[in-house]
Amino acid sequence: MADGEDWNAAAEGLLPEMIALRRAIHTEPELGLDTPRTAAKILEALKGLPLELRTGPSTSGIIAVLKGPENGRRVLLRGDMDALPLTEDTGLEFSSTIHGAMHACGHDTHVAMLVGAAKMLCERRDQLAGTVMFMFQPGEEGHHGARFMLADGLLDPLPDAAFALHIFPNAPRGVFSSRPGPLMASSDVFSITVRGQGGHASMPHAARDPIPIACEIVGAIQTYVTRQVQIFDPAVVTVAKIEAGTTDNIIPETAFMLGTIRTLSPGTRKAVQVGLKHLAEGIASAHGASADITFREGFPVTVCDGRAVATARDAVKSLYGEEAWVDQTSPVMGAEDFSYVLEKTPGAMVFLGAAPDGLDWRSCCPLHSNRMVLDESVMARGAAAHAAVGERFLAEGFSGVQ
Repeated sequence: MADGEDWNAAAEGLLPEMIALRRAIHTEPELGLDTPRTAAKILEALKGLPLELRTGPSTSGIIAVLKGPENGRRVLLRGDMDALPLTEDTGLEFSSTIHGAMHACGHDTHVAMLVGAAKMLCERRDQLAGTVMFMFQPGEEGHHGARFMLADGLLDPLPDAAFALHIFPNAPRGVFSSRPGPLMASSDVFSITVRGQGGHASMPHAARDPIPIACEIVGAIQTYVTRQVQIFDPAVVTVAKIEAGTTDNIIPETAFMLGTIRTLSPGTRKAVQVGLKHLAEGIASAHGASADITFREGFPVTVCDGRAVATARDAVKSLYGEEAWVDQTSPVMGAEDFSYVLEKTPGAMVFLGAAPDGLDWRSCCPLHSNRMVLDESVMARGAAAHAAVGERFLAEGFSGVQ
């Protein structure tokens, strides 16, 4: 196995290339499952490497397969490709040139780090004890890209372990973290339409106003979460949009609400859906109105295998010392479609702090902000960690397991 100094030196040597690739992708962000310009940049960066490339009909995703001389274990390393639908306001010289699209979640860095890791591992191909699969995946931002790539058979046969890195601008620069068990939440969308009876705003008694009913439902949701959901198996339910009415003197017939449900277990996920249905329909009925509620299921809970977390922890500490790793004490209620991969094979997602040098990480603009910036130099650490984790797993399996 390569030692930490080898991976560090190789990654630092590739940093200018990773920065250039990251900036090229950042300038031309793409949304959703179809990201042809990003895919073309990845393929150009991988040109000439001893990789077998796979693509499928459903997305612009790419699987690049590196086979070592031994037919041993298989490990997957993943980087997502797509951007977010918002307009950038960072003032960077390489800001997005596409109105309404921005890499505000760091996926441009994820791609660049994974390309860097691919180049380093290709250099050590003859020393690898198995196969590395590099997963370049679009459609992470709510479009279920990983699920589509799995359905297309691009990950067949499934790897023995899977790892992903995600940068975090609100974390100390260059510090890695993860935890066994639930790391990120499931994410479902709910919509509620309260149906009353329209009328004149000066005579509410002659109508059935859906607006106060909707407001009562919003308040009751908060009580439901705090009083009926187990605090150690939590849920977050947020009503993010309320829409009703057209002008000041008309009581509308309907009121519409849109929100999100985040949970850390399938049981609580289902229970919350059942609870919200009873609550909305019951409150509306008590006021002589009705309520329709629908759910659109999003990503499952992202569950990290404890053995995989230990493998990543050991690899990071071997590279950068004890201070480079922090055990995460609690999950993050954001969601991640790497969860689909982790439902199929044991693995882990690891966060990498990328707060800009000189700024307090606690006050940096967070992920999904139109002003989010990060320290590009941490990409060297990310690429080295990818390579070290992949090589370690192929050689030794999960930490502590023979």
